[in-house]
Amino acid sequence: MALNLSLVVCMNFNEELTLVRDTTATVIPAGEEQVLPAGTRAVISQALGGTVTIRTDSGLFRLSSKDWDALGTAAQAELKAVAEAAEAEQSDAPFSDEQVWEAMKSCFDPEIPVNIVDLGLIYDMQVAAADADGKYAISVKMTLTAQGCGMGPVIADDAKTRIEALKDVSGAQVDVVWDPPWTPHMISDAGRQKLGLE
Repeated sequence: MALNLSLVVCMNFNEELTLVRDTTATVIPAGEEQVLPAGTRAVISQALGGTVTIRTDSGLFRLSSKDWDALGTAAQAELKAVAEAAEAEQSDAPFSDEQVWEAMKSCFDPEIPVNIVDLGLIYDMQVAAADADGKYAISVKMTLTAQGCGMGPVIADDAKTRIEALKDVSGAQVDVVWDPPWTPHMISDAGRQKLGLE
């Protein structure tokens, strides 16, 4: 089984937190970085795939794991515990296409609690023949729910990072494409159920 960081944090998402230090965060959906000053009030709205989406008076922001300490010691400890439990699930099973798909299922749109595979954003995944070291190069074509989404490079980089974390992968290329355009009909049955669309 691939690294599965899709576990939901068991903390109270309605609890207001205060940033304990200045923190660089990614503005959602613009995709630009912004420094949130210490003392900013925030509520965790989503904690999936090893990243956290927080809601502040200024809007939505995404925090990477290196900045979880800004949420305070208790929140950081809970987030780290979930991530460590997910890492413990990583298997030594022989390489398979399924491992790549599972790795991509640990990537989430920061505004939608459904992984990029079940959202129907992955259009193609190819595995090259193993190299001399028995490692595989992966190429992925993915799209986004909207062409103007500034989070596209961030989400694509997440997918690349997750795939390259697999022990038998030498590298990954993730390209964002727009043909065919994404529609909600591409969401899987599991994704529809998660979003309450059934």
